[in-house]
Amino acid sequence: MVNVSAEHIDGTSANSNNASTAFITHPVFLKHEMGGHHPESPARLQAVYDAFDRSGLMPRLQSVEAPLATQDQLEAAHSSDYVEAIFAASPVSDYAYLDPDTSMNPSSLEAACRAAGAVVKGVDMVMKGEAENAFCAVRPCGHHAMHDQAMGFCIFNNVAVGALHAINAYGLARVAILDFDVHHGNGTEDIFHEDERVMLCSSFQHPFYPDTGAHSGNLHIVPTPLAARTTGPQFRRAIDATWWPALEKFQPELIIISAGFDAHADDPLANLQLHEDDYVWITKRIRQLADTFAQGRIVSALEGGYNLAALGRSAVAHVEALL
Repeated sequence: MVNVSAEHIDGTSANSNNASTAFITHPVFLKHEMGGHHPESPARLQAVYDAFDRSGLMPRLQSVEAPLATQDQLEAAHSSDYVEAIFAASPVSDYAYLDPDTSMNPSSLEAACRAAGAVVKGVDMVMKGEAENAFCAVRPCGHHAMHDQAMGFCIFNNVAVGALHAINAYGLARVAILDFDVHHGNGTEDIFHEDERVMLCSSFQHPFYPDTGAHSGNLHIVPTPLAARTTGPQFRRAIDATWWPALEKFQPELIIISAGFDAHADDPLANLQLHEDDYVWITKRIRQLADTFAQGRIVSALEGGYNLAALGRSAVAHVEALL
């Protein structure tokens, strides 16, 4: 096993100094799986670990173990009935199905709680000045998880839990969630549709799963639907036209990223044509925004990405741009 995986599987830290970027993960994320042929597999996170190891990134990062999100933190984003139902559904063997695409094995409940907890930990670190920004290498992904419904490989909405923790624990008035996954983050929109403290800017292929998001009806929900085969330059022009004017008016105090890399041209589940340099571009633009309004504070959480090589390269490009 490559070094970076071993470091996180045994819970030790690759780097104990106060590096500007925290890398938050946990061994249990490799134990969550939904069947041998499911595209959201442990191999995805292993590909990220391997790419980080090959790139030499790890010594530049502050490695941190993801804690468990508390029940109160989960219930800030989800109904108490939903959280209780997820805990009750956790199987002792085999799989428990939450929707046709989303299931739990015996490790999934802990993984889901730690995936949300990773974003909470990232928020704590950037708010306390322990890191300038953070990348949460987590599974399961979260942005399809609604207030009271699991779907699309997602159990808890990791970025929503983190955003509400920032508001509730630190008194922030304006948090931005920026989502460049190829699928619309319908769960994030569901949770914040009526909450003007959170601005959601999202780009996504449309029409495409989950067939939502093109028209939000709210000024603080900023959709950027993209046609199939949209290229990198077209993506950049669309983001320039929609995200930045809204965000400059909003002036976020913290930025949280739903970092999905399945808009990559090599991804098998979608049809956009982005490349690593597009992820570098958008990450640098987000850093500029954070430096202007949010004291540099960014927490990024892994969402989709299903071509293993492209996922690893894109995650490296994203984190190098955060650094």
